[in-house]
Amino acid sequence: MVLSQEEIEKVQTYLQQLFWNPEITVRPGEGKDAPSEVYVGKEFIGVIYKNDDDGEISYDWNMSILSEDIEKF
Repeated sequence: MVLSQEEIEKVQTYLQQLFWNPEITVRPGEGKDAPSEVYVGKEFIGVIYKNDDDGEISYDWNMSILSEDIEKF
């Protein structure tokens, strides 16, 4: 399910406060049924899916970490 603008704003505020980082933004996905996208600054870090299980709403964040990215550390 696609997140509404209100949900995007709430999830963004939650993530900013949770990680103490105002650089985190959540944006609508590209396309009709695309998940919302999460960024830190200009860096794409993952997607958020909305799940509705018999009226219980949850938001699942999927973040992939490429091996080439962790080789820098």
